[in-house]
Amino acid sequence: MVTLAEIETLAFRLPESARAKLAADLLDSLPGVLVEDDEGLAEALRRSEEMDNDPSACLTQDEFLKAVGRPA
Repeated sequence: MVTLAEIETLAFRLPESARAKLAADLLDSLPGVLVEDDEGLAEALRRSEEMDNDPSACLTQDEFLKAVGRPA
């Protein structure tokens, strides 16, 4: 039986694009594990819809950085 360590060693030898496809395929094979207790995803979707409906509600990256106190 092949061990996880052997599989990892072989996987890390793959080109980046093949590793990305393998990672995506493995993630797709798992059941959903996110639990939305704080409704963060619902809030993110609401804000995304708000920005789609009113682009003037959006901040540029520079505006965002300034608002959080970081230099642009």
